[in-house]
Amino acid sequence: MAYTYMGIIQAYEGDHYGGQESLLKSLTYLDEHKKQDQECFSSNYHELGNICLNLKNYEAAIDYYSKALKYIKDPDNEAIALNSIALTYQKKGDYDQAIDLYKSLLVQSKDKKKEYARVLSNYARTKWMKDSGYPAGPELQYALKIRKDSNDIRGLNASYAHLSDYYSASIPDSALYYARKRYEMAREMNSPDDEVEALSKLITLSPTNLLKPYFIHYQYLTDSIQTAKNAAKNQFALIRYEAAKNKADNLQLQKDNAQKRTQLVIQRFILALIILLFIIIGLVVIRRYRRRRQQIELASRQAIQAHQLKTSQKVHDVVANGLYRIMTDLEHRPTVDKEELIDKIEALYERSRDISYETPTVATVPFHVKIDDLLASFGSEHVKVLIFGNSPALWSQTNSKIQEEVEHILQELMINMKKHSQAHSVMLKFNYQNDQVQILYTDDGIGLSPQVKYGNGLQNTENRIKRIGGEYTFEHPAKGFKIHISFPIAHSS
Repeated sequence: MAYTYMGIIQAYEGDHYGGQESLLKSLTYLDEHKKQDQECFSSNYHELGNICLNLKNYEAAIDYYSKALKYIKDPDNEAIALNSIALTYQKKGDYDQAIDLYKSLLVQSKDKKKEYARVLSNYARTKWMKDSGYPAGPELQYALKIRKDSNDIRGLNASYAHLSDYYSASIPDSALYYARKRYEMAREMNSPDDEVEALSKLITLSPTNLLKPYFIHYQYLTDSIQTAKNAAKNQFALIRYEAAKNKADNLQLQKDNAQKRTQLVIQRFILALIILLFIIIGLVVIRRYRRRRQQIELASRQAIQAHQLKTSQKVHDVVANGLYRIMTDLEHRPTVDKEELIDKIEALYERSRDISYETPTVATVPFHVKIDDLLASFGSEHVKVLIFGNSPALWSQTNSKIQEEVEHILQELMINMKKHSQAHSVMLKFNYQNDQVQILYTDDGIGLSPQVKYGNGLQNTENRIKRIGGEYTFEHPAKGFKIHISFPIAHSS
């Protein structure tokens, strides 16, 4: 049960893989033939189904929900499991299977208002997803009425989400109204994940002049959620360590007691010598054990600190800098293409969710084009960005690791310029000389004092240059700011 509760907490906090590991560990202690274990079996399998559903592993989710059904005796819990299976079929795109399940659940739940409203809302949504011409509005509204009468807060949150999606194409004003209602309900539930989804919908549906407050709160929430998920990943590490340590200590104690009982028949003199010998050995073992434990604890702390530093840098690179670029577009463009903005936000959101799992990405845009787009995005009617020498041949001999670091270095320089330099003109010149790539950055801003204390951005820039075996030189002319960067094309680290 302890492993079960740990797994549920980990999954709720966003650590799906850690939760999966704890739940599978719990199953090893259970016997399916014992009646008292069956409830724990059903809880474990249902939560494993939820985790697989969140990870979009739909076949595994259906398999775990089906296993949970074998151990469920309560009809209400059985209906919840069947509803989860139907929802999985819906997300998988197997609408006919989902609709058939929802039809049977509607008959079973007709006397239970809250359950009936949930099934009806999901049924109508699935019918509409299968056929966009299906008139799901009356059924969705009826489910909403039942939930209002029952004061079902979570149910109302789902109903408002379904209604907002349904009216998005046909009646945008209604879609916006229900999106706002869902946002209010998410705040009342104090559910950051639901707030983020509601804000994403509001950004999609709201007029351009109302986007900024929603976007600012969206940025704050996504940063907070990511920080909380990162903090949750190691919350049970110390508990596992102490449990393993206590088990080892108990085994050692049992072994020592058995040895002492065997030695009772030995003569007192020999017994005294043996006891003295064991005392000496024990002192050495304890000393070595303590030293080893200190080494393990030190290594564990260093590993956790390194992981936190790496994650913090990724959040800064992916989320903070990505959001700053989007805000720069909003600030300087006379008009905003809402679809393009939504695509950028969705891509940024997916990248921020994948930070903890370190999912590898494959570049589809040539690197010199990516650099041109990056640098040009910081230009405006007040800031002119000039680029020279950024050609495909320049980057043809550099590997993906070097290209990734160079992209972040240039992004940090441009963001620093945008925030602090007050520059009107920026020039970046690229060339290849003596087996090294040379980059010259120059602007006509207020410059950087030699005594200035670097912030996280410039500090990250220096660290990245060193990581690819490069060198840099800051210059402090009378006006403006200049930096020379060079690095070898075949640096192996």
